[in-house]
Amino acid sequence: MSFLLPELSVSVNVTLVLTTVPDADTAQTLAAQVLAARLAACVSQQGAVHSSYHWQGKVEFADEIQLLFKTSVARALELEQFIQKHHPYDTPEILSWHATASAAYGQWVIAETQRSVHV
Repeated sequence: MSFLLPELSVSVNVTLVLTTVPDADTAQTLAAQVLAARLAACVSQQGAVHSSYHWQGKVEFADEIQLLFKTSVARALELEQFIQKHHPYDTPEILSWHATASAAYGQWVIAETQRSVHV
């Protein structure tokens, strides 16, 4: 008698990177640039957030757009450097963390963030 075991889905590690930008136009531009460079497989614009923060000795308030980038572990550092370089703020919020994705989604993220091979 043989028993069939259910096929196990292997999860894949991905990196999530979050930033905020001052407006929708900046969000669109940054997202398009990141996708064109294949530094992320997907960029989700989370919408308007109201931020309160300490800045240069005062408490500031700002309406911002939050962006969440989904990238491979291999491209995470390059993505963070790209955001730093192209972000309009002197000190942009750049938060990243590792996440476990479903096998299919994780493989898609990895495939979409691979560099093109030039021959």
